[in-house]
Amino acid sequence: MIFQQTHQAPHRNDAANDHPRDYRAAGKRGLLVVLVLIGVQIAIETMGGILSGSLGLLAHATHIVTDAVAICLALFAMWMAERPAAITRTFGYHRIEVLVVLLNAVALCVLASWIFYGAYGRFRGHFGDHDHHLDGGIMLAVAVSGLVISLFAARILYRSSARSISVEGALWHIMADLAGSMAVVVSSVLVLIFDWDIVDPILSVLIGVLVMGGALRLANKVIRILLEVTPAGLDVYLLCSKIEDLEGVTLVHDVHAWTITSDYNAVSAHVVVDPGYQGDIELLMRRIHSAIHKEFDVQHITLQMEQSAIECIETHHVGHLAARSLREIGQAS
Repeated sequence: MIFQQTHQAPHRNDAANDHPRDYRAAGKRGLLVVLVLIGVQIAIETMGGILSGSLGLLAHATHIVTDAVAICLALFAMWMAERPAAITRTFGYHRIEVLVVLLNAVALCVLASWIFYGAYGRFRGHFGDHDHHLDGGIMLAVAVSGLVISLFAARILYRSSARSISVEGALWHIMADLAGSMAVVVSSVLVLIFDWDIVDPILSVLIGVLVMGGALRLANKVIRILLEVTPAGLDVYLLCSKIEDLEGVTLVHDVHAWTITSDYNAVSAHVVVDPGYQGDIELLMRRIHSAIHKEFDVQHITLQMEQSAIECIETHHVGHLAARSLREIGQAS
């Protein structure tokens, strides 16, 4: 029979709560600074594209507009994620951040496709002898300023990207801009020295490949979260073994591990307690909770303590006993 009903860890305890809030605040500050920077970059590249006659600069300025939209969406998602949970949304609004990142991934795919299409048009124009006069000097000056801004923006976002999937999505947009600025710099130099217009579509294709790669990487992360795949780096077999090594624990079963949003992992498990255990069950539960939280970086933990697994209707097992046996046999041999 079930000895004690589910014990659920607080959303985030006070000691562990400061760091995620600090990361989120730093991420928002970074996004706001970058939003101002790319606003300046849009103005510079639009004016430079008009003065130099460069369609590449105007196209790049258009790309940056999509980055501004992506950053605004990321800020909105982070603001929504801070809203308190309600009875109809017990996990709050954290998954909005995931949906925004999915939208960013789709936008990057569309952007990459647009770059490929533009490059195709440039190739056709080049081989069809449709010349277009460009002012390489203005192109170079504007491209260098855009490159400096993109580098600074990428450096700001990189600090928080590991802790926020929203910031990571915005970072990939900035990295695409950075690659675009580098391509325009190279194109400008080659136009000035050799009058090689063909290099522009070639570099555009390389940029498109980079943008598409970033989009697929983001999409993979989002899909793993939505499918509730075990968080990367979390060894469920080892987690079960650690719990079963504690005095008083006979078996761990019905284990589930998933990610709610970036830097917010969850684990639930049924723990069978030895019927002859004379210790404090509540203390044992806190020890298990502490072990999962500290050793495996899990923030949301739900435990159900049982005296027997016979009447438990949940039959999901992760096969950790077989995996542990194989590991112990390998260590003994």
